[in-house]
Amino acid sequence: MNRILVIGGGGMLGQKLAHRIAAEKTFGVNAQVSLFDLAFPPNSAVGNQIEGSLTAPGVAKSFAAQRPDVIFHLAAIVSGQAETDFALGWDVNLMATWSLLNALKDEHEVSKGEYRPRLVFASSIAVFGAPFPDKINDEFLSAPLTSYGAQKAASEIMITDFSRKGFIDGISLRLPTLCVRPGKANAAASSFFSGIIREPLNGEEAILPVADTVRHWHASPRAAAAFLTHAANLDTELLNDRRSLNMPGVSCTVSEQIEALRTVAGQDAVALIERTPDTAIESIVKNWPRDFETDRALDLGFRAESSFDDIVRVYLEDDYKR
Repeated sequence: MNRILVIGGGGMLGQKLAHRIAAEKTFGVNAQVSLFDLAFPPNSAVGNQIEGSLTAPGVAKSFAAQRPDVIFHLAAIVSGQAETDFALGWDVNLMATWSLLNALKDEHEVSKGEYRPRLVFASSIAVFGAPFPDKINDEFLSAPLTSYGAQKAASEIMITDFSRKGFIDGISLRLPTLCVRPGKANAAASSFFSGIIREPLNGEEAILPVADTVRHWHASPRAAAAFLTHAANLDTELLNDRRSLNMPGVSCTVSEQIEALRTVAGQDAVALIERTPDTAIESIVKNWPRDFETDRALDLGFRAESSFDDIVRVYLEDDYKR
């Protein structure tokens, strides 16, 4: 496996993944890594950078024709934007995936069955909807209550079916909310989870739109990049045709996040958090899961942090600019 395609390679997670592949030689010293996205940051990770949109005509077919061994599909419209721009969310988060899968199926058939790439899809815990048990286990029903979650769930089902037919060898990772994200806030409804840590550490005010009692499921960007590379090398026979996995993480309340910030940076940093309720964000977040038992993923070797203090430490080591 030495031809690697990262769709969404210009985004935060795509960049983390590309740096990990380069640093750890995950796919060998001769791996050819191509990063595809609408745009790239100025200090982009090494790799062949291709700008464009997966929704554009012919793009999916052109990638399939190059027969990458591993495809990481990370590109998506984020949760808040998918909720407010209904058509765009479905076009990008589902129909572009449909086009990619069909292009890979066509290439599989052209190769007379010899080409069957590993596809690692970045799904989300948003595929679950309330009411929730205290902890969601590996048997809990996927029943999303947001457009973003519905789009991710539908993509998971397609990837499972295309894998069942032998066109691809796919796996969907239901990622926790990635925290603490570097850079600026984005349009994701979950963006404030990172903002209430990142901004105060930089001496800036942060907006908290939900109550301190809100509980959520987190993992660091470093852990997420490790999930992806582990999935790319996993023996998918071990999945027993259940190709969607809940990833491990840390369950904590907003209050516990704030205490972790206080431990690192003191009360002056905590004082920069401005509590400004936002009913739109509250209505989305209340339909997200809060805690998990991820026995399947742990048994398969996936690992995350064990506390939110650890997540903050990872941010300070990897991304904090003093």
